[in-house]
Amino acid sequence: MTTGDTPLARARRRDADRRRQRVHQALADMHTDGLEVTISSVADRAQVHRSFIHRHADLHAAVLKAAADTTTAPSPASTAISHRSVLAENANLHEQNHRLAQQVSDLEDRLSDLLGQQAFDRSGLGAPASTAAVHAELKAQRQAVLDLRRALEERDEELAAARETNRRLMNQLNRSSS
Repeated sequence: MTTGDTPLARARRRDADRRRQRVHQALADMHTDGLEVTISSVADRAQVHRSFIHRHADLHAAVLKAAADTTTAPSPASTAISHRSVLAENANLHEQNHRLAQQVSDLEDRLSDLLGQQAFDRSGLGAPASTAAVHAELKAQRQAVLDLRRALEERDEELAAARETNRRLMNQLNRSSS
């Protein structure tokens, strides 16, 4: 009985043949799915160790050839989704920027009117305004500024949450496509 004909040797050959078939099947599946082909990814998919692929020159060459044949460009669908989401976020940010700029402009106009009226009253050119009315208006304006700041902070928090959700979804999408 030679060492090549022992039951242990035959079992080893059958095991190696099964693993080789799993590697070839993993390569075919990854090519069909359009996934990035690396030695590690093929080994994971075939449930073999990377060293198994490295030890077999024909498997190693097949993986390297498949890796060279595959394009790593993202699929048009994932690019379109990502492009659309960026455009939507950009449009939302522009609209929010426009609203905030309008609010700032309104507040500047109010402040200008109040400062102008205050300067006019101090100059003594007009009839004295009631101090209580001015203080009430000032208090109302301060409250309006605080309310606007609070609303702005809430919108900033919402925007940060939306961005984080978008990042997570994009990462999840990128992981599922690779």
